[in-house]
Amino acid sequence: MEYLAHVDGERKQTVKEHLEQTATIAGDYADHFGKREWGYACGLLHDIGKYSDAFQDKIKNNTGKQVDHSTAGMKTCFEEGRWYPFLGYCIAGHHAGMPDCGGSSDTGSAPTLEGRKKKKIEIYDAYKSEIEIPELSELPFDPQKTSDPDFSISMLLRMIYSCLVDADFLDTESFMSNGEVQRDSGEKMEILLERLETYITDWLGNKELESVNGRRTEILKHCLSCGKKERGVFQLTVPTGGGKTIASLAFALKHAVKNKMDRVIYVIPYTSIIEQNAEVFRKILGEQNVLENHYNVDYESTEELKMMQLAAENWDKPVVVTTNVQFFESLFSNRSSKCRKLHNIANSVIIFDEAQMLPTDYLKPCLAVMEELVNQFRSSIVLCTATQPALQSLLRTNIKMTELCPRVQEQFRFFKRASFENLGKIREEELIEKLKEEYQALCIVNTKKRAQSLYKKMEGDGVFHLSTTMYPKHRRQILETIRKCLKEGKRCILISTSLVEAGVDLDFRSVYRQLSGVDSMIQAAGRCNREGKRDVEDSIVSIFQFDQKENVPGQQRQIDISKVLIADGKDISSLDGIQQYFHSLYHLEGTNLDKKNILGLFQNKNYQFATAAKKFKLIEEDTTTIFISREPEAKEILQQIKNQGYTKRTMRRAGQYCVQLYANDIEKLRGAGMLREISGDINDFVELVSEEQYTEDMGLDLGIESGTAVWM
Repeated sequence: MEYLAHVDGERKQTVKEHLEQTATIAGDYADHFGKREWGYACGLLHDIGKYSDAFQDKIKNNTGKQVDHSTAGMKTCFEEGRWYPFLGYCIAGHHAGMPDCGGSSDTGSAPTLEGRKKKKIEIYDAYKSEIEIPELSELPFDPQKTSDPDFSISMLLRMIYSCLVDADFLDTESFMSNGEVQRDSGEKMEILLERLETYITDWLGNKELESVNGRRTEILKHCLSCGKKERGVFQLTVPTGGGKTIASLAFALKHAVKNKMDRVIYVIPYTSIIEQNAEVFRKILGEQNVLENHYNVDYESTEELKMMQLAAENWDKPVVVTTNVQFFESLFSNRSSKCRKLHNIANSVIIFDEAQMLPTDYLKPCLAVMEELVNQFRSSIVLCTATQPALQSLLRTNIKMTELCPRVQEQFRFFKRASFENLGKIREEELIEKLKEEYQALCIVNTKKRAQSLYKKMEGDGVFHLSTTMYPKHRRQILETIRKCLKEGKRCILISTSLVEAGVDLDFRSVYRQLSGVDSMIQAAGRCNREGKRDVEDSIVSIFQFDQKENVPGQQRQIDISKVLIADGKDISSLDGIQQYFHSLYHLEGTNLDKKNILGLFQNKNYQFATAAKKFKLIEEDTTTIFISREPEAKEILQQIKNQGYTKRTMRRAGQYCVQLYANDIEKLRGAGMLREISGDINDFVELVSEEQYTEDMGLDLGIESGTAVWM
């Protein structure tokens, strides 16, 4: 009897062909981290349920009947013993997602691993005549490099799952397209390194250490030299203006070539930085070698971009630029669509730009997967920032961090661009009077409402407002206007929230920063005298507190620690001050560094993959998205959504015209009749129907009182 896995017209693929081809691909992927046997075995067993008569009847006679073909391979894993039962998680979940372990009381209808073990399925013994199950002798992890064997195994299983689902998809895609789908993995690391070396040739000749370019060259040369080191964890602690983007790329490419690594992955907190860095990388390395993977990118619009769309599915490019959210949520996901890329994170140089932005509430599980990537999956990590977080004491294994910046203290002294002063507590009116006396000044406050309040009292020629009450496209337009004002030497007073603190190249004569975390205040200082054209003594960053107490959700502890350090006379801009701040923050956070006990979900061989994926959300989903249809393109998108429903592409386009608000502000707007549901298909997605509530200079006005009503 001929057992078929896929049929396309007259063309057929047998189950044996599909299993062996998937096994070979998955094994090749797993070999990148020394686990070829695991990848091969998983690929070979994943679809043996297709040997059942019921599945063959379905595929040959096109009955349309649902036949479970995943549980068979999982059950067989438990019959094999040794390491095979662990692979049951991967095989059981290769369509529905990796399950929780469950308990002995689970019935056969439960979606857990224990439930699936009891599930009655079609007889599939025919596989024994065609498939020989190989021995699995490779250990799941290096026992010398783990402090938590259970977590190490759970991480391996996600990686093997990634190898399986990507291999399964690619083999199926190849058959169904008759081999016509063309993917482009980009050029080799050696070629990219040559391009970078050509790009920086002139820079390397600069030996004037007392010039800005000379210092940047010193840092760049040191990073290139350190690129020859063995894999590990590195820090690149470079002050603002030190050229860390090119320096980190130079280290990464040199390091990848030296250690035969496959790719460089940049993990960045803000899309604005991603877009800037990706543009720089494309210019140096070539368009075809750099993949941006975040919600703002649309690779579907033209045929020329099809290769990038395909690469986005599994990160099959030599340089990937992505977000903290995309990176870490994928590593804790249990779904095939998010996990396909994971095996391509192994054997990579992973650079965390603005490393101080690693999510505090999930810091311990994030560090745990970072350690696994280094200890078990042949990757190197670079923590890149001007405000280096104190992470060494939080690591669970004996990893030492190597600093890539030469003469760190001296670089910070040289690149100092501004002086801090403490204004203490002041009234809003006093702050406004100070700002009115300025010519080019930035004022950053902690809340959107405070930013709007200040702006309304300040508004006039040369006064601007910037916050997330404006949709992304609107913010970019305002930023261009601000840059033009600054460049032309015109008066420019900007009232903003923290969104300007990273990835936004602005240069003001003075900066006013409401008391916040030390890292935020130093980032704010990076917008003062950024180009170094003025004396440090004349470039003042004024730290202030309002005389009225203000609730800043998620930031109160950071503010309190900064307040203590300043009261004690500490220099918060010094390396010692930064380290003291982070030590205090992590000590006081304690168990909140894993606030949802993610690490506790992988203990005693009882692994909760589905639960962890549900709990691990860096951005909590307690906001509502408001669509602002004030531009022609936005009106067109809204009409398309209403007429044709939601697609990934339309929602990605819609994102450029959206503002997100928390529940209390949403309720006020709802109560005033200013919001309307777009449709029942997606929760928490509404349109603004009161157009006058959104203004050109301030975005969505939050100054609405409860009980106000608008009659339409």
